[in-house]
Amino acid sequence: MESLHPVMVECAAEAARVARGVAVAQLAGATHCPDWDVRALVNHWVLYTSHGLEHRALREPLSEELTGRDFAAGPEWASAYAAQLDRAVAAWADPVVWEGEVDFGMGSMAAPELASMIVKEMAVHGWDVAVATGQEYRISDAAARVVLDVVVTHGDVYRQYDGFAAAVPVADDAPVFARALGLSGRDPRLARAGT
Repeated sequence: MESLHPVMVECAAEAARVARGVAVAQLAGATHCPDWDVRALVNHWVLYTSHGLEHRALREPLSEELTGRDFAAGPEWASAYAAQLDRAVAAWADPVVWEGEVDFGMGSMAAPELASMIVKEMAVHGWDVAVATGQEYRISDAAARVVLDVVVTHGDVYRQYDGFAAAVPVADDAPVFARALGLSGRDPRLARAGT
């Protein structure tokens, strides 16, 4: 918890910042994620990285109402997302939450491992949204190392369920987050191209 919770706090703050930078007109725009426009990507991002994060801490399943909700439907969705991220991060501030296993619907996993995977979702999809809406995405190298570790450890499972595309070659001396993006099937050059 001591090392991962601050990364969760950092990535949540950056996710909230990126969300506030999404214009309503951009929600119908394309992304580099196959078959997902910005709205679909935002809905996935909001569901799993804020509601999912809190529900995993509380050991509660996500309701059908939540899994079917269009979070981007209202004009204040970014503010609602930021507030939900705050609740989720606060739920993980309790050291007891980091103990034991968490059932995530397809099995169970040690709480710190599952939390790190959700932080990866927060960061990688935050980058996806940022790139699709012409924004920068910034996290520290410490946070990027957590993301890279998750991508390396669980990459084959993500690819099995179409969560990752084939790895994109990235230089060995590239920044840590760029290497994580490449291994997750994303081209970090898209950010520089403003695509």
